[in-house]
Amino acid sequence: MAVAPDIYSFEALDIAGRPVPLANFRQQVLLIVNTASACGFTPQFAGLEELHKTYGPRGLVVLGFPCNQFGGQDPGANEEIASFCQMNYGVSFPMMAKIDVKGPQAHPLYQWLTAQAPGVLGTTAIKWNFTKFLIGRDGSVLRRYAPLDTPASIAGELETALAAPASV
Repeated sequence: MAVAPDIYSFEALDIAGRPVPLANFRQQVLLIVNTASACGFTPQFAGLEELHKTYGPRGLVVLGFPCNQFGGQDPGANEEIASFCQMNYGVSFPMMAKIDVKGPQAHPLYQWLTAQAPGVLGTTAIKWNFTKFLIGRDGSVLRRYAPLDTPASIAGELETALAAPASV
């Protein structure tokens, strides 16, 4: 498989099944997160929503990608996941269709993200739900965060990424 030149080469389906070219987010800062509805980290939805509300007007887009690969913690259909996120956490940031984020069936976006920003000791695999990737305005992967890194704990780095000038 040819390596995509940048994040804007990818497309994903939104939670309703509609195609979303990531090129739609050009010159914005992205925080891409693999999520789950029944995980110990699920309360991070509240923090992600807070980041979305606080920094969205300045150019942050949080993208949630539900995944059921870790302990079967997101078994529901996309419609159920969307309802859960909205009802329990007031999620208004874009939620995407459920995908695989590791293994041979991993979505191409996640194959690219993990190659761009390996984890601890250079491993590329996603280890658990709520792993986060910060993408700069230029489309480059700035940082990978572990599930234990709360949304609030990365606010300073979001500020820095948002302060960077958009490329022309």
